[in-house]
Amino acid sequence: MYDPLHHAFPGHGEAYPNSYWAETALQSSAPDNAPPEDDGAITTDISVDVAIIGAGYTGLSCALHLAREHHINAHVLEANQTAWGCSGRNAGFILKSSGRKTYASMQAKWGEEVMRGIYAEMCAGVDTVNALIAEGIDCQVQTPGYLKVAHKPSMYRALQAQAKLQQDMFAYDIECLSQTQVRQQYMDDQNAYGALRFNDGFGLNPLKLAWGYHQLARAAGAKIHTSSPVIDWQTVNKKQRLITPKGIVTADKVVIATNGYTPKGFHSLTESKTLPVLSQIIVTEPLTDEQIAACNWLTANVVMDTRALKYYYRKLPDNRILFGGRGAITGKKADDPYYPKRLLSVLKSSFPALKNLNYQYAWSGWICMSLDDIPHIYQNDDGSVFYAMGYCGSGVSFSAQAGKRLAEKVAGQAVPNLPLYQSPLPKFPFAPLRRLGQWGYFHYGKFKDTYL
Repeated sequence: MYDPLHHAFPGHGEAYPNSYWAETALQSSAPDNAPPEDDGAITTDISVDVAIIGAGYTGLSCALHLAREHHINAHVLEANQTAWGCSGRNAGFILKSSGRKTYASMQAKWGEEVMRGIYAEMCAGVDTVNALIAEGIDCQVQTPGYLKVAHKPSMYRALQAQAKLQQDMFAYDIECLSQTQVRQQYMDDQNAYGALRFNDGFGLNPLKLAWGYHQLARAAGAKIHTSSPVIDWQTVNKKQRLITPKGIVTADKVVIATNGYTPKGFHSLTESKTLPVLSQIIVTEPLTDEQIAACNWLTANVVMDTRALKYYYRKLPDNRILFGGRGAITGKKADDPYYPKRLLSVLKSSFPALKNLNYQYAWSGWICMSLDDIPHIYQNDDGSVFYAMGYCGSGVSFSAQAGKRLAEKVAGQAVPNLPLYQSPLPKFPFAPLRRLGQWGYFHYGKFKDTYL
């Protein structure tokens, strides 16, 4: 599997992975079972005002908002297919969050005003997604609700403290659920010891969401070129020259919207400043009515636990279970069946009635970790190269807002004075040893989740 820390580019016209999302999206894209129409590969030299590298949520949102709000028709360059990377591989959780930094730690570091500003941006991310979906994107939106489940009794007390903090800070509508309430009213998860329930999270088909962005962006005037990997990048006379296999794109400004799929040595602005981490997902066979009843599975709410090495799951519209967690450390090991089998084992420990269940789909994808646990939307000194990345595994909703803010930056407009938008990604110390540090954190996380 493509590994951003070892490979120079992610491929050229590669097909979608064999995921549940790709299969269901292609099945529903009748009559030709194909992704939405694009503008084809770059086949000649062109000059453009703005080039966007990466046709995922961030790049598509940036292109859409550039066209709609700033009358700039950007050209999006995608190595493979629209949303071939994490935008088409994630679990499809829409939440008011991004990054790993808690609001309490934000308040301690930057003060209450900044903390509230970041919270407002996360809320705006969900609002942006909802507004775009309302334009007619068919992405299988499920019943609203997000359960944050305590994986042991001590974590339920921590969740109750978190709920009080968020209620006091934001007047957030949060419900504290006891172990009995979770198991009787939502699902009989044997590893659940209570939960918080947020009313505004929900699940959807993430690939179909990206295809919707794609169609809206093209309708607004953006050009989207698939099978157009950037294999070299030069700066000549203050112009950015992006070399693709069959043509050169010369641009005044370039947006890097590749997040966890950013290749090794791609650009000095982002080099050694992110850690790509594999997340693994399985989707099971459809549950029978008897299995659903035995698990008391009454909800389609999205669920995530409180482990350092988190698990997340939900019941899909066709009664399959999506279950996810960490994957391999390197791309070389990504397809090892150990990882999906481990997830299936954890799922069965939560729901013993599913002891005979098998998974039908298994895939993985790269999420992008930043050193300081928050995303960054930034640019170089002369404002010719921009980026947005570091969503830390929770950027499905915020990436749309990040793309909107990127568009404002590219157009020369002011954006909120927040660390998200005014500070660059910090560089990882001892960057060549990032994977070793990840290995150590995984072992620490396993120990913490079990014993602390």
